[in-house]
Amino acid sequence: MPETIYSQFYTEQAQRFEQLQHQLRQAFDPFGLGETTLKAQKAWLRHPDKLYQAYTSYANDLLRLQGFTLRRYWGEPDSDVIPPHPDDPRFADPIWCDSPFWDSLKEWYLLNTRWLQNNLYATPGLDEQERSISAFWLRQMLNAMAPTNFLLTNPTALATALESRGASLAKGVDNFMHDMANGDIAMTDLDAFTVGENLATTAGSVVYRGKLLEVIHYEANTPTVHKVPLVLVSPWINKYYVLDLNPQKSMIKFLVDQGFSVFVTSWKNPDSSMAEVSLDDYLTDGVAQIIDVACEISGSDKVNLLGYCIGGTLVTTYLAWANRAKAAGVLSKVPVETATLLTTLTDFSRPGDIEVFIDEDGLDFIDKIMDRKGYLDGKDMAASFRMLRSNSLIWNYWASNYLLGETPMAFDVLYWNMDTTRMPKKMHRSYLRELYWSNKLVQADALTLAGQPIDLGKITQPIYMVSAEEDHIAPWKQTFTLVERVSGPVQFTLSTSGHIIGIINPPGPKCKRSYWQGSPAAAQNADDWLASQTQVAGSWWTNWVEWLRPVSGSQVKPKLSSRKHAKLCAAPGSYVLE
Repeated sequence: MPETIYSQFYTEQAQRFEQLQHQLRQAFDPFGLGETTLKAQKAWLRHPDKLYQAYTSYANDLLRLQGFTLRRYWGEPDSDVIPPHPDDPRFADPIWCDSPFWDSLKEWYLLNTRWLQNNLYATPGLDEQERSISAFWLRQMLNAMAPTNFLLTNPTALATALESRGASLAKGVDNFMHDMANGDIAMTDLDAFTVGENLATTAGSVVYRGKLLEVIHYEANTPTVHKVPLVLVSPWINKYYVLDLNPQKSMIKFLVDQGFSVFVTSWKNPDSSMAEVSLDDYLTDGVAQIIDVACEISGSDKVNLLGYCIGGTLVTTYLAWANRAKAAGVLSKVPVETATLLTTLTDFSRPGDIEVFIDEDGLDFIDKIMDRKGYLDGKDMAASFRMLRSNSLIWNYWASNYLLGETPMAFDVLYWNMDTTRMPKKMHRSYLRELYWSNKLVQADALTLAGQPIDLGKITQPIYMVSAEEDHIAPWKQTFTLVERVSGPVQFTLSTSGHIIGIINPPGPKCKRSYWQGSPAAAQNADDWLASQTQVAGSWWTNWVEWLRPVSGSQVKPKLSSRKHAKLCAAPGSYVLE
């Protein structure tokens, strides 16, 4: 009996100690950097021969750098020991090459940075995820320590301060205080844009307002429109007007000009009162609701459905849900003719660079934030994405805004990117844990939403997919995996550029993009598909419209609203302004 009591006592103490360790990690190291770094150090100590080789290589590079520095001070020209990456703008000022002092400082930084990163990534015994995580967090630290981020080691900032007699520093302090009040480093001139005035200006009306979204229907620019409406499901982690930035870049205006009846979701920006809103709600009160509105106003019994980014994930989920609900007799029909998916992840086994944040400790940390607030602030998520490209999206603006005292250039895409939204606790927890962490969306019937098990194999509707070659948020080869999982025909398009510019890519003489497009053959992988395609210059938008027209019905007189869904206010509505 005493042994049982002692055993229970020690078990309880062990559990408490484990819980305390978890709490400490959550407080001081939520993403496991310390643990991974310690593991890397132990791994190197277990391989002294490789450690010796690494330090020998470093010593040789150090000797080369010392020789380089001496030759520069003697006035002899010499090539960099460690040349900056061609895409690295930090050392673009000629002074970093012309001055022996600044050139030596640059080389010292680059030598140590690259040696640390290369050898951490080469640590024996680490798996790929541990390599990625450790390399990511080391890169954050090294990027923050760059000489260009400090006044006394930034020659361009020092020269600007002298030339302006300190005015640039005063302006930098003003910029810093303004950004501190806003809670973010400004990437663009925030005073240059106003939603509804020079952004989101395509004429239309809000024809439905519910707890989750406003539905905007756009006015026709043609005498007649296709009867089958086009419903755009925007991502709720950003505001919808990336699809309607200005008349030249607006996908919505382009579609209206082509004779389509266009509806779009404008999601509500959730607060703590919406903490229990779930992914089921986004499916039934979001996608299903806008489809009902579009069908009622247009008189069509089906729509062509489009989803962008996470909106595309929701559209894919809806299609699987609706097909299963029809088979179960819950729905009389699936009210979708076709679907278009833009940069859409459904297989989260390799979700791109963002996976450095996705592990048990990281998810627990995010849960803790959401438990306290009832939502995840969009600025927290935006900060995570900016860290993936910290030199260009953080430290570039740090130096220009604060050290040089410059006002960021007015750029509509960056303004939209900073106009963040929040995510309800329950929905976002399910999204991260069920999709990102457990990858249940690609497992038949592993996920149940709104009463129906989800199986992507049940999707029979034709799909037009668009991914972007340089997308680090939804890697195109990962999006391609959906091709083999659905039962309907798929047209796959790969656009040049990234997650935004690869999509917001209007046709015209200024279009610098190109694309590859074709139907993948059975069991064809992404690389083989790409090798079999011919690159086409221009925007994929015109190709997509040619694909849409035959499935968009006859021409009818345009109708903006109905008695049931009357005009509530003019676009862009009220939710987008929250």
